[in-house]
Amino acid sequence: MYHGAVTNFDVARLFGEMARLLEVRGESGFRVRAYQRAAQSIEALAEELTAVAARGELQKIPGVGKDLAARITEFLETGAIAQLEALRREVPPGFLALLEVRGLGPKTAKLLLDRLAVDSVDRLEAVCKSGEILAVAGIREKTRDNILKGIAIWRAGRARMPLAQARAIAREVVAALTAQARVERIEIAGSLRRARETVKDIDLLATATDPARVIEAFVSLPSVLDVVGAGGTKAAVHHREGIQIDLRVVDPDAVGAALQYFTGSKDHNVRLREMASRRQLKISEYGVFDETTGTRIAGATEPDVYAAVGLPWIPPELRENGGEIEAALAGTLPALVTADRIRGDLHAHTDWSDGHHPIETLIEAAEARGYEYIIVSDHSQSATVARGLSVDRLREQIRTLRALQPRFKIRILAGSECDVLADGALDFPSEVLRELDIVLAAVHSRFTQGRAEMTARIVRALENPCVQILVHPTGRLIGSREPYDVDLEAVFVAARAHGKAVEINCSPDRLDLKDSHARRAAELGVPIAISTDAHYLANLDNLELGVATARRAWIGPAQVLNTRPVDELLAWARAGRPAYPS
Repeated sequence: MYHGAVTNFDVARLFGEMARLLEVRGESGFRVRAYQRAAQSIEALAEELTAVAARGELQKIPGVGKDLAARITEFLETGAIAQLEALRREVPPGFLALLEVRGLGPKTAKLLLDRLAVDSVDRLEAVCKSGEILAVAGIREKTRDNILKGIAIWRAGRARMPLAQARAIAREVVAALTAQARVERIEIAGSLRRARETVKDIDLLATATDPARVIEAFVSLPSVLDVVGAGGTKAAVHHREGIQIDLRVVDPDAVGAALQYFTGSKDHNVRLREMASRRQLKISEYGVFDETTGTRIAGATEPDVYAAVGLPWIPPELRENGGEIEAALAGTLPALVTADRIRGDLHAHTDWSDGHHPIETLIEAAEARGYEYIIVSDHSQSATVARGLSVDRLREQIRTLRALQPRFKIRILAGSECDVLADGALDFPSEVLRELDIVLAAVHSRFTQGRAEMTARIVRALENPCVQILVHPTGRLIGSREPYDVDLEAVFVAARAHGKAVEINCSPDRLDLKDSHARRAAELGVPIAISTDAHYLANLDNLELGVATARRAWIGPAQVLNTRPVDELLAWARAGRPAYPS
């Protein structure tokens, strides 16, 4: 049995890749769609795939028949799918990246490979810019221009990989090495440990009695595209997902120093070295040394390294030379929020709008996580693309939620992700919004409004006494859509004045507010909601990304809205809001 940590997302991602490669090969649409449907079903599962497999019930998953169940079992037992590995060998190594470029489907990618030897994004860009691509039947200038735009977006995203994707890759590699190489300890370091929203590479540190075995296992992983370099205790590889991974096997007596050193940031480490120098000490990845005698005085643990220069241990998310050294010296480092302090999710969708689960399924999943409350906040009527609810449907949903409450211990909150219209008015009338427990205000349109107009629009929404939380406040999508132009200082001041909260949206594509903006909002006394904006049950796991962003923003549990007990939360929500007439 494969002992790596397998997640539903891992298998869903591999099935998605199978679908794309089968389409490239020209297999039937039926087979392609079968893998696509299975990938969606697996990602949406309410429990771990391994538990379903252990019960022998894989074929009960929608879209998973005998053949696909066998593929899942193969992966769970071996850590690989032989058919997928064979499909990967049929195309050049760089070809898979082409399938990530917007505007270029699998069939077109295969056509360009056959006609113009387009086997990488660089080659694709070259034939687009030279005009060669226009000689291929079916490719017009508009298509060429769209492909070039897609390449630009792809490059922006690949220059620094999103946090969630890098975390998933790092954990997959850590699990594989733990199973195969008998490492004693393995840690994620670098900007990934600091939870930067995007990372350039992945740093891993390990301790082991046989470093050479660890290095050999690392460079031999099926996910390794090529080896940049390898030695007795360190190696660097390119992962097939397009990111470099560096591994170092270090002395157990120096692992704390190495972890501190390779976690960074560079500016934070410079400050530590300056402090060490004033004490006639030297800090490196090998330990803390007395400059006079050369004796190592610390290095086995990170707290020991910090203590050697007169500091308490500093959480990795704060190590950006953003005042953390001064706070540590003054004894004022914040006690940062942790995921276990979150009592409920204040932004989640169901299949009444664009979510992918019935209301009951969402509630059951939230209750299984130990939450005290969960909100159902489907879209409002103007969000037609998201199948937003009409006034009548919203009221029907409220009645449904109230009727469901006696069946559950968890408190079910009725909400709405209500569109802020172009002039700042809300998408539902106040008499309807007053029937809800919590109202989320969101901008989903007219992103190109000027700064003054957008700011006034959002401020007006915050002035509405029926609104409690401004969600994804800048509208950005990391790597694909820039934030709209808005004066966030004015927005935060308005939120504070009117007793409203702002959201850190945990979606990997958003992480909105970003850390620096969230820190400023919290400094001004604005409550922060950390919410997942879940559309699939698996999205509930994205909470850790929002918590990491909050930690980078120096936010403690008292500043987070959804660390409050439900009665306190609802009392806050009702304060200053006109009562619903009985």
